Amino acid sequence: MFAALADPTRRRLLDLVAEAEADVSAGAATATSLAERLPVSRQAIVKHLAVLDAAGLVTAARVGREVRYTVRPDTIDATARRLSALASQWDRRLAAIKRAAEDA
Repeated sequence: MFAALADPTRRRLLDLVAEAEADVSAGAATATSLAERLPVSRQAIVKHLAVLDAAGLVTAARVGREVRYTVRPDTIDATARRLSALASQWDRRLAAIKRAAEDA
């Protein structure tokens, strides 16, 4: 999951998929519609979406000839909780280092 989110293009794709879901007039996010909004080929978009799908961050559903992508909010929420926990751990570690440096 973290490897999938490490790439800036995939993070942007995740944002665009979420925007497409929120905008009813835009319709569902497809590789073609996403490629129109990024300076990346459609084939590259498909590969990035496959990584996001494998990480559980988006879901792909075939509708006729199209594959439509939606965000999986449950996985996004779990990821946010994990990142928050990691941030708290690092804050505690850095505070301990600071205290040790100031006491020296």
